[in-house]
Amino acid sequence: MIFSGNSPSYSGHTCGDNGSACFISEVGVYPHFLLAEENKFRQDTKSSGSPLTGIRPQFITPACRGSISLSTLLKMAQPIKVVVTGAAGQIAYSLLYQIAKGDVFGDKQPIILHLLDIPPMMGVLEGVVMELADCALPLIHGVVPTADPAVAFKDVEAAFLVGAMPRKQGMERKDLLSANVKIFKVQGQALDQHAKKTVKVLVVGNPANTNALVCSRYAPSIPRENFSAMTRLDQNRAQANIAARLGVNIADVKNVIIWGNHSSTQYPDVKHATVTKGGVSKNVYEAVNDEAFLKGDFVSTIQTRGAAVIAARKMSSAMSAAKAAGDHMKSIWQGTDSGEWVSMGVVSDGSYGVPADIVYSFPVTIKDKKWTIVQGLPIDDFARSKMDLTGKELLEEREEALAVCQD
Repeated sequence: MIFSGNSPSYSGHTCGDNGSACFISEVGVYPHFLLAEENKFRQDTKSSGSPLTGIRPQFITPACRGSISLSTLLKMAQPIKVVVTGAAGQIAYSLLYQIAKGDVFGDKQPIILHLLDIPPMMGVLEGVVMELADCALPLIHGVVPTADPAVAFKDVEAAFLVGAMPRKQGMERKDLLSANVKIFKVQGQALDQHAKKTVKVLVVGNPANTNALVCSRYAPSIPRENFSAMTRLDQNRAQANIAARLGVNIADVKNVIIWGNHSSTQYPDVKHATVTKGGVSKNVYEAVNDEAFLKGDFVSTIQTRGAAVIAARKMSSAMSAAKAAGDHMKSIWQGTDSGEWVSMGVVSDGSYGVPADIVYSFPVTIKDKKWTIVQGLPIDDFARSKMDLTGKELLEEREEALAVCQD
């Protein structure tokens, strides 16, 4: 592996049982007998006018132990560049291991990690890089620690925007707007200039919904559909709550919905959720058989769970937030199962009477890395009132955030 803040230049070294020379370059580790072959292949391809995309094998140290044909190497999965911001922080500390061991992008997908944080955190980030190396995870094909957004977002295919001012005890999300929307404006501009146009951007830093909207506005060359905000933590909380209530495994509860904002106005909805108990699948409302609970304590518990964690831990959710971020991106990358949906904040198209042009959490299905809002779910008066309330909050946040960006 190469762990560096800069692209390495060519340098010779020996490795493998036969002690043959290899070359480390900005595109990988090459046995000497393949370097000339690949250069010839590139020259022939260039002269024929064929695209060069995807022809360069990366970090192929196993090839140092024997002869592997170029055609075989070209079939190997190419590394993808993944950026994590706030990389020296608590959420990233749990998230990076998930990404690097294959839980998010798959256990055969090599990763080059770009780790972004502010200059005062570079010393801490160095320690994170050391630990990643010490994990000896074979999917890590490079690590780039940096405080420069231009370097961090260069050619990335997936972005976890975690870094933000954390919410402290007694602080409302609106209190975070002034500081955090400026961060996401800068990161949106950096994505626009340096990331791949197909990049999938997950905003975790709060207020996540409005930060995602701001970020997308300042990255006009990237489709707005590529930006999403994390409400998967709320979904996981609701799913776990119902599973505990019914005495079943969490995997037996499906299709919980989080509507609206990742805030205390969100509406956790199990009206359309199902649970499998004793081999029989039924509606969660029927299984719980306690409407007062499902419209009262259940809703308020999920809405205020983040504050409860802060009160107990004296710090905001980290391990569970990292797990949810991994779940969210995994769903984007690998899709949703047939008949199931997940919740994520996406730019509203007006579905379910939700105001357009806000990032609002909907139930979505995902295929080929593209999400589709689940349509046609019946909405009762109680749900309507909750959905409207959280939508109103998001409209207010949008206006406040855009005013800050113009200051």
